[in-house]
Amino acid sequence: MNPDLDRLQPYPFEKLRRLLDGVVPADLDPISLSVGEPRHPPFRGALEAFATTLDGFARYPSSRGDDPFRQSVGGWLARRHSLPAPDVLAERHVLPLNGTREGLFAIAQCIVDRTATGRDVLMPNPFYQIYEGAALLAGGHPAFYAISDDADADLEAIDATSWDRCCLVYVCSPGNPTGATLSSAALGRLIERAHRHDFVIVSDECYGEIYRESAGAPSGLLDAARQAGVDDYARCLSFHSLSKRSNLPGLRSGFVAGDAALIARFLAYRTYHGCSMGTPVQAASMAAWDDEAHVAANRAAYDSKYAAVAERLAPVLDVAIPPGGFYLWPQLHADDEAITRRLLAEANVRAVPGSYLARADAAGGTTGGKTVGRDLNPGAGHLRLALVASPEDCSAAASRIASVLQS
Repeated sequence: MNPDLDRLQPYPFEKLRRLLDGVVPADLDPISLSVGEPRHPPFRGALEAFATTLDGFARYPSSRGDDPFRQSVGGWLARRHSLPAPDVLAERHVLPLNGTREGLFAIAQCIVDRTATGRDVLMPNPFYQIYEGAALLAGGHPAFYAISDDADADLEAIDATSWDRCCLVYVCSPGNPTGATLSSAALGRLIERAHRHDFVIVSDECYGEIYRESAGAPSGLLDAARQAGVDDYARCLSFHSLSKRSNLPGLRSGFVAGDAALIARFLAYRTYHGCSMGTPVQAASMAAWDDEAHVAANRAAYDSKYAAVAERLAPVLDVAIPPGGFYLWPQLHADDEAITRRLLAEANVRAVPGSYLARADAAGGTTGGKTVGRDLNPGAGHLRLALVASPEDCSAAASRIASVLQS
């Protein structure tokens, strides 16, 4: 067996299951705010396109994706991020993915050089655990940078020595779980560092279309590269998904776009990886990328839920509505595991302890503007609340949480 498998840590939801084992839920209708699985209606146009192309399952799909799929994605990138030459994007800079999770994992296997001295894979802390697993199984060394509600400052806090040891950095904007977004200027500075210190940027933008309308659309890595004068997107890879944007997590559809040389090497890897996207899935994906009305409606639904939940939690928690994503990340000033158990026992609400989404920071750092010392977990004392349930359930859960915390 691959010995690196022994380095993998339990997934947060496995730890959550163990934590809650034996807890008797309150005699109330259950409400889960734990898993970031959208429960808004899936985009109907995608389902219809899928249903009308089922005969596409009769042939093997190409790892590169069909021309119409890549053209749809190239057109969306050009519209959303003001990029030129959508036909060139489609031809040289885009590959389909079976969701961002699959792609974010696979790219590390392609990029990390096991023979190199500098094999650090930088990733945010708290973080999406796929980054860590990808680094470990690629033979890399996970290295963490603490994140807060100031995403730009978080990157600025990373020192030059860390950049020198880095071969790949994961960034996530809007962030999971903070919802903080990176500015175009901060991304531009990151791109300059990538060229100076010789590493690749992997930008997880799966929450990129879930933002507060009042905050405006966040920048992406590729438009930041253009603004920084990096017209070929060198060292930049941007990952996108329909799971959150179009409420299609079961479709397992996304794409990666960026540096043509890296895309070509990733395609060579993927021809062996065997993860091509079926024709009906491509057809459904094209329908989704070509439509923005359902995405705007999706954002409006989240904005409404944020407003209602924040109002109910304000008396007991310092709740800041983030500019993006669909999570709340309140600080409890209490044991996050104990509160999570109480929420199930007294309110039948499931949440995730913040400490389960982070690692003890062996190097120290900052989070939320406060110093984090050695071996402290920057997620400790937080909850992650995924506002994915119905508006009624989210409001009810917030009221129950407030009642538990008041007691």
